[in-house]
Amino acid sequence: MDVGELLNYQPDRGAKRPRDEDGGAAAGGGGEEDSRGGKQHKGIGARELARYREAAGIEVGGDMGEADELTGDKKKILEKLMDQDEEEPEAEPVDESSVKKMILTFEKRSYKNQELRIKFPDNPEKFMESELDLNDIIQEMHVIATMPDLYHLLVELNSVHSLLGLLSHENTDILSHIPHVAIAVVDLLQELTDIDTLHESEEGAEVLIDALLEGQVVALLVQNMERLDEQVKEEADGIYNTLAIIENMAEFRPGLCTEAAQQGLMQWLLKRIKAKMPFDANKLYCSEILAILLQNNDNTRELLGEMDGIDVLLQQLSVFKRHNPSTAEEQEMMENLFDALCSCLMLPANRDRFLRGEGLQLMNLMLREKKTSRTSALKVLDHGMIGPEGADNCHKFVDILGLRTIFPLFMKTPKKMKKTGASEKEHEEHVCSIIASMLRNLKSQQRSRLLNKFTENDCEKVDRLMELHFKYLEAVQQADKRIEGEKHDMVRRGEILDDAMEDEFYLRRLDAGLFVLQLICYIMVEISNSGISQLQQRVHQILNLRGGSVKVVRHIMREWTEHERDGDTRVFKKAGRRRRMEREEGDFF
Repeated sequence: MDVGELLNYQPDRGAKRPRDEDGGAAAGGGGEEDSRGGKQHKGIGARELARYREAAGIEVGGDMGEADELTGDKKKILEKLMDQDEEEPEAEPVDESSVKKMILTFEKRSYKNQELRIKFPDNPEKFMESELDLNDIIQEMHVIATMPDLYHLLVELNSVHSLLGLLSHENTDILSHIPHVAIAVVDLLQELTDIDTLHESEEGAEVLIDALLEGQVVALLVQNMERLDEQVKEEADGIYNTLAIIENMAEFRPGLCTEAAQQGLMQWLLKRIKAKMPFDANKLYCSEILAILLQNNDNTRELLGEMDGIDVLLQQLSVFKRHNPSTAEEQEMMENLFDALCSCLMLPANRDRFLRGEGLQLMNLMLREKKTSRTSALKVLDHGMIGPEGADNCHKFVDILGLRTIFPLFMKTPKKMKKTGASEKEHEEHVCSIIASMLRNLKSQQRSRLLNKFTENDCEKVDRLMELHFKYLEAVQQADKRIEGEKHDMVRRGEILDDAMEDEFYLRRLDAGLFVLQLICYIMVEISNSGISQLQQRVHQILNLRGGSVKVVRHIMREWTEHERDGDTRVFKKAGRRRRMEREEGDFF
């Protein structure tokens, strides 16, 4: 290492997980240990370099002429630092006693730094030394992450409270070359909350997470992110690692998502997602965290709706209306935003916001443009139109000529489905679910327009419906044979078939295609009882030609009713149940 390299050396402050400059890092990737901000750097540290620069009287980036003039004591200092770089000290054993000593040293240095900052608020040079000392001990504390069973010491000795207090630590301009203390704390917390580490000691993890939540950690992390400048790589990495802390805690304790969202995280995520900045790893990670917060949580869904988050999601997704994502990472972000939108639409109040925000029009355009977003747009329409709460969206979809879009997708599954990662069954499920929702919700003129679609071109859509019926009937029958074989083996072994096992078998039948078959049978019943004799005759004709049975359709419909649960968004609710029972006793049977 020559003098120039020494004087311009800066320790690596990279994120724990890789972050490509152009946003090429995936949110879920892992990083090498030497790239982690939390690992202590070997050789010359920031503290020694700062001291050397001050002693040598050389500015960072000075020319080599100044460095060549080093003589006497300055050369000795340089040689000493070079020797330190070559000689690696042996690591001290880590035990409870050494951890306690480390924590107490941290507390002393933190207190001293705070005292000097208060005493000399306008003279950073006075507390620069203490700033370096504080950063050094925070780096040393990363070793505690290797012993989660000792996390209780962090709480008992009040260092969690002290660490959280440092998240509001300010770095003045004159200290810009010194590692940012708040970011150092973020790096440490990220390593302490690594999900694999947390699972190594459930007891230690619970104690740490409880203390962090009690100290309003999410609110403090959000406040810290607000003041970071992502144009500076170190600070951009700090934001990425902050999101990693939140993801780790949410995975370990999902119940904290509501509290986290209410402490400013939801508002910050929406602000960051809609910011006019080039796509990068942080935006991808924000989309992932947002999807996590909204998963199975009506409280966060309502909060997002109240913050006009539906409009934010629609605005961000509108970019992909006519353009495909340019990278795999950008496509992942797009899918995260679609997932977030689908989660939001599980809340009835957000269906109306989606309608007012012209979400139906956007999804309809995406279906017509045949871009990568088409598959996800179909899923969003399914979520927005299902159940009685989707009635308004069903009527609006017909008004915007959505029938012209959905039925070509019903008649033929696109060949490009595999490229988007969606299966043929998934596509046909969403399309059939949308049509079933419209049959359930549409009234008067719109319903007539829908039914007339089935009579066009010599009832070709009825023919397609019956083709799908026999396709999925065969798939379910094959699954039933496998399950019956397993049941027979269990009985032979003397095992008892309990309710849990029966539910498991039913879920396997649904995955095999039973749910799609139930939707198809519902459509068959609805169009047969629509009063259009042409449709009823065509259904019965094809059933008879292919050896089908009305009894089979009746059995499928009754089974659907029996397994239906109130509040289940994947099936119709009580009103739909009564209507199906009425159909079972109607002209179709």
